[in-house]
Amino acid sequence: MTPTTEAAATAESSSKKPRLALAIATALGLGYIPKAPGTFGSLGGIGVAIVTHPVSLVVLIGRLFFHGGLGFDLPVFRGHAAPVLLLVPSLVALMIIGLVGVWSSSRAASYASLHDPQYVVIDEVSGMHLTLILAIVPLGLPTHLLPADDASVFALYSALSLLNWKYLLLGFILFRVFDIWKPWPIRRLEKLPGGWGIMADDWMAGVYAAILLRVALHFGLLTFYIGWV
Repeated sequence: MTPTTEAAATAESSSKKPRLALAIATALGLGYIPKAPGTFGSLGGIGVAIVTHPVSLVVLIGRLFFHGGLGFDLPVFRGHAAPVLLLVPSLVALMIIGLVGVWSSSRAASYASLHDPQYVVIDEVSGMHLTLILAIVPLGLPTHLLPADDASVFALYSALSLLNWKYLLLGFILFRVFDIWKPWPIRRLEKLPGGWGIMADDWMAGVYAAILLRVALHFGLLTFYIGWV
């Protein structure tokens, strides 16, 4: 190959690099961290879980900038409200990240000619996010309207769960254990084609982790108000 031909081939390869897909698949570069990229991807999932829950985000801002004051008064706390509606942003984010993760991880794997490149961590982000949100979803997804006081209890319970270091630590440990251990049917899910195989095994790990995390909440092992669990 002559230098001119080699340069042309390199330029063509660079132009075909799926930059947007790689940015998403690596969770904005977390996947490029040399050691334990999956661990950092899981930590990214914790951040996503917090910022996509409207009340936990407001509480966090209050703690950081207003010396612990909540500093909010949302219309959902007046009159009657459906508690599960407070989780809609989190559930929508779960769906969007999951679908975009399938697309981006599939493109990244195809570009690398690997089944599941190590730098693809959007699956850990999505699985960790699923763990933390699924564990606080009300049983039966009640959509009926409740008095404002009851709706407020669930709002604060779910928000403060996502800011409880014990909840986050246990959820993180459980998810990483199942993600690495890969009990049935996680290994089978890995064999699904393209991005579905990359994402689905982490979703299943997230489901297993969420079940045990919910059990811990139910028995008060995290010293946190059980509320709707």
